[in-house]
Amino acid sequence: MGRIVYVAFEDNFLSLKKLYYKHPVSVPSLAMEQKIYKNIRYLIPSFLIAILGLFQSCVDADRVDFSSQIKPILNNKCITCHGGVKKNGGFSLLFEKEAFADNKSGKPAIIPGNASGSELIKRLHETDPELRMPYEKPPLSEEEIDLLTRWIDQGAEWGQHWAYSLPEKVAVPNISQEASFSADGSSKFIQNGIDNFIYARLDNEDLQPNPSAEKNIIARRVALDLTGLPPDQKLFDAFTEDQLSYEAMVDTLLARTDYGEKWASWWLDLARYADTKGYEKDTGRNMWRYRDWVIGAFNQNMPYDQFTKEQLAGDLLPDPTTDQLIATAFHRNTMNNDEGGTEDEEFRVASVIDRVNTTFSVWQSTTMECVQCHSHPYDPFTFEEYYKAMAFFNNTRDEDTPDESPNINFYNDKQKQDVKRVNAWVENHGSKELAETYTDFLTFKEPKYLAHNAVDFTNGELADTKYLALWDDGSCTLKHVNTRGASFMYMNYSANIDGTQMTIRKNNAKGEILAQFVTNSTNENVVRKIPFKNTEGIIDLYIETNNDNIQKQVSTSFITWFAFLNDIPGKSEPGYQDINALFVDLLNANTPVLPIMQENHSDMARATQIFDRGNWLLKTDTVEPGVPKTLNAWKSDWEGNRLGLSKWIVSKKNPLTARTFVNRVWYQLFGRGIVASVEDMGTQSDPPSHPELLDWLALRFMNKHDWDMKALIKDIVMSGTYRQSSENSPELYQKDPNNDLYA
Repeated sequence: MGRIVYVAFEDNFLSLKKLYYKHPVSVPSLAMEQKIYKNIRYLIPSFLIAILGLFQSCVDADRVDFSSQIKPILNNKCITCHGGVKKNGGFSLLFEKEAFADNKSGKPAIIPGNASGSELIKRLHETDPELRMPYEKPPLSEEEIDLLTRWIDQGAEWGQHWAYSLPEKVAVPNISQEASFSADGSSKFIQNGIDNFIYARLDNEDLQPNPSAEKNIIARRVALDLTGLPPDQKLFDAFTEDQLSYEAMVDTLLARTDYGEKWASWWLDLARYADTKGYEKDTGRNMWRYRDWVIGAFNQNMPYDQFTKEQLAGDLLPDPTTDQLIATAFHRNTMNNDEGGTEDEEFRVASVIDRVNTTFSVWQSTTMECVQCHSHPYDPFTFEEYYKAMAFFNNTRDEDTPDESPNINFYNDKQKQDVKRVNAWVENHGSKELAETYTDFLTFKEPKYLAHNAVDFTNGELADTKYLALWDDGSCTLKHVNTRGASFMYMNYSANIDGTQMTIRKNNAKGEILAQFVTNSTNENVVRKIPFKNTEGIIDLYIETNNDNIQKQVSTSFITWFAFLNDIPGKSEPGYQDINALFVDLLNANTPVLPIMQENHSDMARATQIFDRGNWLLKTDTVEPGVPKTLNAWKSDWEGNRLGLSKWIVSKKNPLTARTFVNRVWYQLFGRGIVASVEDMGTQSDPPSHPELLDWLALRFMNKHDWDMKALIKDIVMSGTYRQSSENSPELYQKDPNNDLYA
């Protein structure tokens, strides 16, 4: 390059000689001239590189950024008619592919590199109100049109929204030791990397941080934030009298059980925790075991990735513990409608939709609820992707029943011993695998077939749309039942009258009789064991009743569910009758329960279909579980269920999970997030006040701390930023009225 530049400037050498002299007062000698010539020859390339670098900086400064400058214009002025909800003229600005595709005119509205030839720009300049865009709305400003014009002329590069790209590894700003002290010099501001980022931003605004708050204020502040309680006198005195360091006080507070209770209360709000079911009746619900699990998880400092997996899919983990099953009640906090006459399937679907929306809101700060009826109005999530996400949750056992099954039963100490007796008997006379089947049935009463799915009634009905109620000479059909070759049927029911003969046939009214028995009056719901002719495969059960002693349209019984099990082994052995009776007694025990998540067996699996405009009654195409293409890719070895989804969420390739949690924790400690719109990091969200800090904390949380929640919280409360005095000044208020800079 030096030779090329030298040749180019050779003709102008004499003029360049003058630039080389500081005081050119005399003509140089030939030797001196040759020396100057040689030095200039090597000086020119460096000079040009500097000029070119300066020119490139000017070009970069003039380059229009899609995410920060163009996307806000499109979202606020264009996408209402040309986005996820509407695509007027066949033109959408939601996705890059759609934006540059041909519209109904057969031409693209945006031609990269050619703003004057782009229909988008032409329509912005139109004077005819029928042609000018935005239609029937105020025109864009000259500045906005200029930005769009320059963006297209520069190639119309379609950028990725910052939140959908992986957190970037950033260097901690280098701050001098002198600068690390507060404005009055009384305290050292920089305590850890957080403060470097905060100070760098303050310095850019010609601001200084506040001095540290007084010790008594700091003690109260951190105790309330970490435990929800003021510091006890002993801890307060030890810290304020310099007998205990600030870090030691923080560690003491983090180790207290109050810490788990304080932070669990925050998480329980995200989990929409309540001790009632909601809707019109709003009856009671015993969810406190889930509450206690959350408290325990915080106090045990469960890593956030495991915390996530257990709540979303604890039942799908290998050999799940009772605690891991309890954790799944996160998504059983959905409302349950016990009102008579309501359609259970409608409210089951409502719960599934709530689980999709809550999962993406809590873990991804994404407004997925905007995609139920159409593609997202502003963010790159399609209508189809919503139902692919829904498919992860659509295969759970719950069906909006009054008992909220599936539940986990909590037996008292004596009952636990009885369960162990049954388990030991079955294992001794059968196998360990068979024993687990009986223990699981005692624990969950699953799998079972809910009677509210019965159809084709004659002289009968679904009472309250929930219970199978047949009259004299009544019949109905329970479709697609897998009796698993069982020799016994278990039926949960109640009856007000005696002497009803019930017959169950295979497939139809002329089918083989599989069971026949008489029901009598009961005082409450009971579980009854009934001999059943074993049959293989999926069949329909035709159920008929007869009772000549009752009036017409009087229900013979109210059936809740059916289940099928083989007989307990060891029938010929002494003690069999006692074990058999004990098993039935346990099924009828009035035990405390907790609603949990359980997956349907393969023969009970549901297909997930897209709802036409979000209407659950109008189903269209069938979809498989999947995640939005805008976010991290799905790994082929992940399970296509809630467990796989939880792994996708806590993958370090997911750009939102760590950012979302860091931002939520920051909000709890500072009263606002680094991204102020805590529930939304999409293209309509507030931009982060300190984007580099957010990414630094997110990467530190995932990598250095390995999802350690206490470590993240400690990092923040140990910072000088957190310890600042909250005193204000007119200067600070004028420059930073919302305290975005944390001064």
